[in-house]
Amino acid sequence: METANIRLEKRPPLAVITLDRPKVLNALNAATLAELDAILDDLAGDSSIRAILLTGAGDRAFAAGADIRELAPLTAEQGRAFALRGQAVFRKMEKLGKPVIACIHGFALGGGCELAMACTLRVAADNARLGQPEVKLGIVCGYGGTQRLPRLVGRGAALKLLLTGAVIDAQEALRLGLVDEVVPATQLMQRAENLALEIVANAPLAVAETLRAVDQGLDLPIDAALDREAACFGHLCGTADKSEGTEAFLAKRPPVWTSR
Repeated sequence: METANIRLEKRPPLAVITLDRPKVLNALNAATLAELDAILDDLAGDSSIRAILLTGAGDRAFAAGADIRELAPLTAEQGRAFALRGQAVFRKMEKLGKPVIACIHGFALGGGCELAMACTLRVAADNARLGQPEVKLGIVCGYGGTQRLPRLVGRGAALKLLLTGAVIDAQEALRLGLVDEVVPATQLMQRAENLALEIVANAPLAVAETLRAVDQGLDLPIDAALDREAACFGHLCGTADKSEGTEAFLAKRPPVWTSR
């Protein structure tokens, strides 16, 4: 796949997506979003890829946000379309059915922080700086920040960040629940890879159904969400992987998954 703004490396069962605009701190312009959209389609259809690492090139930023040069001239109608486009790409990643681990170093601001929040898990280097400074530009988050941030850290903590536009360090992000782990910068990619491999050792269908059940059930009333979980459980009980997993456990041997 020919891309100018993103590098894609496939080394099954993992893939590594690297935002590759280090001179502008990997800012998310329209071309980058289009490339990410196409890459997600490719990875969704590649059965050899079970988990994805997402990071930014250079040592200064994961992604510093949307490209302000593209944002500045937008009219009201264009602004809405701009937001919907980014939301659609991030939502596609969220619903991919394969875990995406954000590997955050340096700045993850605005759209970059929103991109990280749309990932399944977030591992941050100890030099990471995260925030949603949109109010300082006279706008609000456009790529899901006002919705995902409260779901991750709670309403009060989210509003404090959103209304002040504050940038916080990795340890504060960990304390709030915005990131899941903090590691030394030199260990970031290795830790994320180890975490991804720990996930892909499990049954592919079970991983995908777990992602789907959490995504669909999070905002349902508890009874409806439990029904959704029971449906997932029942579906998996009819699969070859469930038979293999239980038989392997009883036989004290490693399972061999077939995704059937």
